[in-house]
Amino acid sequence: MKNKQLLLAIWMLFITASLPAQERERELPKFRLGGALRFNYNFCDWKAGHRDRSGDFGFDVLYFKLTGSYRNIILSADYRFYSKDFGGLMLKYGWIGYQFNEKNQLQVGLTGVPFGIQPVASHNFFLQIAYYVGLEDDSDMGIKYLHTGDRWDYAFAFFKNADELLFGSDDETSDDRYGYDVAGRNKEINQFNGQAFYKFGERSRQRLGASAEFGQLYNLDTRNNGTRYAFALHYELPWNRVSLKAQAATYAMHPKNAADDDDEVVSMTAYGAPYLVAAKANLYMLSAGYTFPVNRKLLKSVQVYNDFGCLDKQNNDFKNSYQNVTGCMLDCSPVLVYVDYAMGKNHGWLDPDWNSFGTGGESNSWHARFNVNVGYYF
Repeated sequence: MKNKQLLLAIWMLFITASLPAQERERELPKFRLGGALRFNYNFCDWKAGHRDRSGDFGFDVLYFKLTGSYRNIILSADYRFYSKDFGGLMLKYGWIGYQFNEKNQLQVGLTGVPFGIQPVASHNFFLQIAYYVGLEDDSDMGIKYLHTGDRWDYAFAFFKNADELLFGSDDETSDDRYGYDVAGRNKEINQFNGQAFYKFGERSRQRLGASAEFGQLYNLDTRNNGTRYAFALHYELPWNRVSLKAQAATYAMHPKNAADDDDEVVSMTAYGAPYLVAAKANLYMLSAGYTFPVNRKLLKSVQVYNDFGCLDKQNNDFKNSYQNVTGCMLDCSPVLVYVDYAMGKNHGWLDPDWNSFGTGGESNSWHARFNVNVGYYF
C-alpha cells in the first residue's frame, strides 16, 4: 500500500512539473506578508510632564499587511495592533477584488475612499490636516471600481457605511478605527465617491485631479437622514528629486439632530477617542519635499519636507485650524525614521484643547510637538 502511495505521489509530481511554468503558477494561490514594527518619541510643549521628563519614548504600532491572488481574484488587508488607549486592535483596510486586466479592478469590503491625492497628500508622519476630518487615508465598507490608463486614472465607489464593528440598531460608531469617521449620534451611510486624474508631462508624471463625495448621515435619535458632501481639486508634481502636492477642498455636513443638539459641530472618531469638528469648512494644503541621495551602507537617502494645511471654518465665530510640519525621512531600509517638528493652532493633536477642530482652542496660539518615529518595515 505504501509503495502505491509513493508511486502516486511521484506521478503527480511528474505531471505538475511537466506543466508549463505559467500553468503551474496559475493553479497556486500567491500570498505575501509584510508589515512594520514602530516606536515613537514625542515632546509636546503644552504638556508639563513632558517638560519635566524631556518627553516620552514608547511603542507605536505593530501591523501586518497581507496581499494575495489566485487567478484573477485578489485580496489586500492591513491589520494593526496599537496600545489600548489608541484604539487597540483595528483593521485599517481589508478587501477582496477582481482583476479584469492590467487596467481595471474591482474591490469589495473595507476599501480606501477615493478622495483627494492618493494615497496621501503629505510626506510627514502626521499626514495632512484633511486626515483629521475624515478626508484622507480613510476606508469604508462598500464596493469600488478603479481604472488605471496611460493618461487617465479614475475610480467610482459606493459605501454602505463606515467600518461597522457594532451591529445593534442604536449602537454608535466604534472609536476603535484608523480613519476618522462621523460618530456620536450620527452614522455615515449611503456614500457615493467619484475621482479622476489626468496624467501629463514628458520629464515628469504630473497628475491633475478632482474628487467628489455625496452621502447621508443617519441620526440615532430622530431616525432621520441628513446629508454630507465634499469636493476637492488636487495637483501632484513628481520631478527628479522634487515632490510637490497641492489640494483645495470643501465639505459640509447637515445632520438631522435632535432639537437641542448643535448642528454647527459634528463628532468624529478614530484611535479610540472622539472629538468635535466644524460641520462646514474649506481645506487648503501645500506639501513640498526634496530627496537627497546618500547611498551609504546604513543610509540610502534623506527626504526633507514642509507640509502646510489650513482648516478654514465657514462659521465666522469659530477659530480656524492650522498645521505645519517641517521634517525629514531617513531611508535606512528596512528601517525608516521620521523626524518631525509639528506646529498646530486650534489642532486637536497639536493643542491642549482636544475639541479645537470644532469651535477652536481657548489659547488660539501655536503649539509644537517634536516627534521621532522609528520603524522596521518588512
